[in-house]
Amino acid sequence: MKLAACLFALALGAWAQKPDFSGIYEWPKSPTGAKGRGSATIFDRRNFAPLKPGGELFIEPRTGDMRHDEPRDFCLPAGFPSGMLSANAVRFIQNKDFLVVAHEFQAMTRLIPLDGRPHREGLEPMFYGDPVGHWEGDTLVIETTNFKRWSLDDYFYTDAKEYRMHSDAMRAVERITRKDATTLKYHLTIDDPKVFTAPWSQEFEMKLRPDWEQMGIFEYVCEENNRCPGGVCPKK
Repeated sequence: MKLAACLFALALGAWAQKPDFSGIYEWPKSPTGAKGRGSATIFDRRNFAPLKPGGELFIEPRTGDMRHDEPRDFCLPAGFPSGMLSANAVRFIQNKDFLVVAHEFQAMTRLIPLDGRPHREGLEPMFYGDPVGHWEGDTLVIETTNFKRWSLDDYFYTDAKEYRMHSDAMRAVERITRKDATTLKYHLTIDDPKVFTAPWSQEFEMKLRPDWEQMGIFEYVCEENNRCPGGVCPKK
């Protein structure tokens, strides 16, 4: 019993030394200031690795049919990383076993285990994948796999002619580190061996907003603003 109590105390002590990222943040933003409409963050295409042979199949031309060109108009999930880069607040709720990432946009919630468990097996591919987290010093590392084929683009697609997709083989790694008392460094690596010749990365920053705590995260009900009721979308 004494040994178990000592081990438990040691585990609690190790947890107490880890950064607590809990709070409301602005969405990840590029330090270079590259933004889309509504201040959502956009990718710097210069960071992309070259496409591998066959990877061009994942860059789909726009068809004019919003079912293909903008599935969010049907309240379908933005997916990852698009949802993470939307111009909406995000709340982190953290304890020793889990990090909860609660987005205002689409009321999207990611539950990220921090207790050392492996990825789950036998799951259907998912819009936001299967995340697991671990600590490397004071950096929280989140590895996500088991994605379904979906949009890879940032929140606002910057090419009017193309719709970039990722494959079901994509692996995303997020590295979150505290830069200072009010800033997190958010480093995202995309590894998709069906699309790109190598992994590629981009770094963002997230600002803590304690002044948003009084109002909190707003309710977001997509169906109240559905531009395609009954599956019929107006042409843009």
